Amino acid sequence: MKRNLAYIFLAVFCSISFVATAQSSLTALSGQQLNVPTSSVPFLNFTPDARSGALGEAGVALGDADANSVFWNPAKLIFAKQNSGGAISYTPWLRNLIGDMYYTNLSAFGKVGKNTAIAGSLLYFDLGTVDFTTNTGVAAGTFNSREYAITGSISQRLSQNLALALNVKYLNSNLAAGSSIQGLKPGGTAAADIALYYHNETRDRSTGQGLGWGWGAMISNLGGRINYGGNERYFIPTNLRLGTGLTYYVDQYNKFNFVLDFNKLMVPTPNVVNGVNQNGNKDYFSSVFGSFADAPGGFSEELKEVTISTGVEYWYNDQFAARVGYFNESNDKGGRKYFTTGIGLRLQDRFGVDFSYLLPVKQGNPLSQTFRISLLLNFNKSNRLSDDDVTDDSN
Repeated sequence: MKRNLAYIFLAVFCSISFVATAQSSLTALSGQQLNVPTSSVPFLNFTPDARSGALGEAGVALGDADANSVFWNPAKLIFAKQNSGGAISYTPWLRNLIGDMYYTNLSAFGKVGKNTAIAGSLLYFDLGTVDFTTNTGVAAGTFNSREYAITGSISQRLSQNLALALNVKYLNSNLAAGSSIQGLKPGGTAAADIALYYHNETRDRSTGQGLGWGWGAMISNLGGRINYGGNERYFIPTNLRLGTGLTYYVDQYNKFNFVLDFNKLMVPTPNVVNGVNQNGNKDYFSSVFGSFADAPGGFSEELKEVTISTGVEYWYNDQFAARVGYFNESNDKGGRKYFTTGIGLRLQDRFGVDFSYLLPVKQGNPLSQTFRISLLLNFNKSNRLSDDDVTDDSN
């Protein structure tokens, strides 16, 4: 589908999911100014896989790690059941508004010995084909806007139950460079993620009953700003994610996973006075790490900038999964609120497929009917009950 350039900007703002946003500082219907943090390349924080997509977009401490952990928390790969694996996911984006936008994610990992894992991923976002016209309305060609990020990862076990990981990535954003818009160039920069994960569990070998628990933390997209050829340099979506997960093993065949994530976008909160953003001239580190205390409304407003993701996952015999979740964001900071649901299948311990579907709380949400599908390929599955980090409570 071809469209006017204006759709690029609609796509970018809707991609951030501040669907009522056209500026970084908004005015509500009541006349109250809303200070909503925004960034360039928001696709870096898009949920790439259907499993977490069905769990309210939570995943930093979700157990049973797979290749998609490169995005959520690569430190989890040390505790994966498999020695190696891969995944590919596909999501049509804003399909109720625009018919040819989508993003896809390809990831893979492999363990190097018992204490190290390496991984990589490619996240690609296609914003579709855009029609360009001159000031007089004459057709001036078309362009396919696209963005991508290439990530390399290494994870290291620090102790029996604790692991640390580092991602390094290169990202590129080409909204319309090479088109009829003069002076517009592709934007690119490097970034890094730092992640930590703790996991432990206790199970009775005879009955399979027990509990597993974990917590995770990840700062993602620490890196430079993006420039598109002009004087402006735009923040990338540095993000802090904290979360916990709990697994309840009912018996040898049935288990439940409960997950809870908190996210904080570490970019400056707009503070507009007389039409001028007072936070616009800060340096990078002051902006990113000062984002916890720069909201004009103080601590209460900072709390509103934290989104909450939670979900419940049921597994039968590690082969069939049913999932539900909920995502919540303050009405003053974008107002994204939606339920999620999905299912998963695992075949012969090597192949898997997951599907998720998004159900907004309010009608008319551009994210309505968003679905994700993921395919998994795993190798060398080990017996969970024979892992070194399992405590035997049968005696």
